[in-house]
Amino acid sequence: MKTNKNICLAIDVMGGDFGPPVTIPGALKAAREEGISLKLVGKDYEIRQELDKHVYQDLDIELVHAEEVAEMHDKPSYILRRKKNTSIQVACNLVKEGLAQGVVSAGHTGVSLACSMFALGRIKGVDRPGLASIIPREERALILVDVGANIDSKPRHLVQFAIMADIFAKNILKIDNPAVGLLNIGEEQGKGNVQVTETYNLLKKTSLNFIGNVEGRDLFTNGIDIAVCDGFVGNIALKLCEGLGKSFSKVLKKEINKGLLTRLGGFLARPAFKRLVKRFDYEEYGGAPLLGLKGTVIVCHGSSSPKSICQAIKMGALFVKQGIVGKIKEQIELHPEITRFYRLRNILSTTSKVQNKEEIESVEEKDGKESEK
Repeated sequence: MKTNKNICLAIDVMGGDFGPPVTIPGALKAAREEGISLKLVGKDYEIRQELDKHVYQDLDIELVHAEEVAEMHDKPSYILRRKKNTSIQVACNLVKEGLAQGVVSAGHTGVSLACSMFALGRIKGVDRPGLASIIPREERALILVDVGANIDSKPRHLVQFAIMADIFAKNILKIDNPAVGLLNIGEEQGKGNVQVTETYNLLKKTSLNFIGNVEGRDLFTNGIDIAVCDGFVGNIALKLCEGLGKSFSKVLKKEINKGLLTRLGGFLARPAFKRLVKRFDYEEYGGAPLLGLKGTVIVCHGSSSPKSICQAIKMGALFVKQGIVGKIKEQIELHPEITRFYRLRNILSTTSKVQNKEEIESVEEKDGKESEK
C-alpha cells in the first residue's frame, strides 16, 4: 500500500444518484490503494450503516456529519441561501479551514461549482473556473475544457482555460508539450464567431503550444492534446462522445448476436473487445477537475460507480501531490494580459479619478467580490 498520509481529501458521500452505497466502497478502495486520509462527509447514521458492510479499521478515515443533502433539483442559489449544512458545503469548508486539501463529489455540478467558489474562492487572475474532462482515445487521452461550468465565456476566459489545462496535461497526464487546439467550425484562421476569432489571436501570443483551430472530428485524432471551447459547446461535445460510445457498443452486441458465425467470431474476439472497452472507459479517469480554484475540486458524474469514485479520489490525491493549484497560480501570473485585473489597472490608471496604487487595489477587490456574486 502506498503511503501518502500527508494528503487528506474530503469526500461528499451523499452526492450522486446512489449516495453512500456507491461512494463509500469507492472511497475505501482509493484510501487503501493510495494510503491517503479521507474525511467522509454526510449523514452520520447513513455513513456508519454502509461502513459496517466493509473492513475499514486499518484506514485513516474520519466521519464528518452534515445534516442536509443538495438534491439534484436544488438550484445553487437556493443551496447557498437556504441550505447551509449540506454535505458538499461542509466538505468545501473543510478545505477552506485547512482540514482537508481537496473535495471529491458526484453531486450536482452547478451546486459543486457554486459551493466551492463560495468557500474557496478563485486564484487571483482567474475570472472563472474551468471544468476539464478527459476523453479516452486511441493513444493518449484528450483534455476538453470547458465542459459546462461556464455557458457564456469571453475570449480571455478561454485562454485561461487553455493555460490551466496545459498544467493539467503536463503534470497529471505526463504530456511534455501539449498541443492546444481551439474548437471551431473550420481550421482556417478567421473562421467562427467573434468569441473564437478573438481567442485565436490571444492564444497565439501565449507561450502555449497552440496549433490553431480544430474541428469536432479532430477530437479523436492524436494531433491535439487539449481542446478549448466554452461550456455550452464543450458540454454538447462531451455528451455526444459519451452517447456515441454507448450506442456503438449496443449496435455491436446486436450485430454479433444475429447469427451463429458472428457469435462464434465474437467469442474468439472477446479478449480484444475487453481491451477495447477498457481503453475507452471513462471510469478510468473518474471525474473532471474544476481548474482555477484555491483548492482541489473533482466533480464526478452523477451515475458514477465505485470504480469511478475511486479513480476520481486518486486523481484528487495526485493533484494535491503535484501542487497543481500553486502551479496554476504561477502560470496565470506569467500571463497578466489575459486577466481582468490587468485590464482594470490599465483603464483606471489612465483616469484622473484614481490617483494611487491603494485606490486601484481597492477597486480591484470590489470588482472581484461583485464577480463572485
